[in-house]
Amino acid sequence: MRKICALLLCAALILSLAGCNNDTQVEGSPAKVGTWKTAQTITPFFYQDFLPAGQPVEISPFTNPGDMKTALLAGSLDLCGTTLVTAITALSKGEPVVVVSGLSNKCSALVVSNDAGIETEGDLRGKKIAYVPGTMQHLLLLEVLNRNGLDPQQDVELIRIDFFDMCQALAQGTVDAFYSGEPYPSIAVAEGYGKILAYPEDDGFGIINSAMMTTKEMVENNPELIQALVTAHVKATEFINSDRQAWFDKSAEFGTDPDVLDVSLNNIDMFWEMDEQYIEGVQVLAQRMYDQGMIAEIPDVRQLFDLSFIQQAKKDLGL
Repeated sequence: MRKICALLLCAALILSLAGCNNDTQVEGSPAKVGTWKTAQTITPFFYQDFLPAGQPVEISPFTNPGDMKTALLAGSLDLCGTTLVTAITALSKGEPVVVVSGLSNKCSALVVSNDAGIETEGDLRGKKIAYVPGTMQHLLLLEVLNRNGLDPQQDVELIRIDFFDMCQALAQGTVDAFYSGEPYPSIAVAEGYGKILAYPEDDGFGIINSAMMTTKEMVENNPELIQALVTAHVKATEFINSDRQAWFDKSAEFGTDPDVLDVSLNNIDMFWEMDEQYIEGVQVLAQRMYDQGMIAEIPDVRQLFDLSFIQQAKKDLGL
């Protein structure tokens, strides 16, 4: 009798656990999304407000796009932010990445120390410049040096410093200049130790900045999740662009001074839609990366993009 009771109890426990697992599946496992804690990459922090009921999301902040790409390829992320330079570099190496939505344009500036005696781009000769390899800002810096006849290997000293540490390095005199994304250029200006020397030129690729990226495996094996995330991204971007105060308030939570944010938001273009003209600009970007020695060969960037998710989002949302 005791044996029968024990078996019945065991069976009840198994059924109970099975019921718990079914409930978890119904509510959905958290989607894993990576981004930066900056005003121009803030969109994923709004996803939860626009995802279907029962679909949670975990947003993981990173300090550079290379680390996010590594986490994505390792399966630790389902979707992440990326600079287009990072995405093109990955494509050129045969890595299975797919860009599924835009994120932000513009957002960058070349900043120099007020004490470095730099008045023109040519004055960068002999100076120490902070940069993050493999980013859009890296390419923009190389473009500045190229048009002024400066060899990045001989005429300047390039120092790798994460974007989040560039202002401190400039203020302390560790570097004379940096090329970074917002809000760091605006912070350097507002705090009085830096000035803007140049913004990206709108020359077909100069203002291209960041996008949202996943893997071919996710597209093939879990398109429903990617669609849900892209649709949430579209909704969140539209919300940000229609409610500047909400964008401002959420960005301020990252610890940036409101006065700095008020300036930096004017150098940020939040977007999601990608079309043929955009892809053509990215192809030009890939050409310039090759010219600057950042990639060994020019990939066909059309292989990088899957526009079906934003097209479906547009259809579903009537956009």
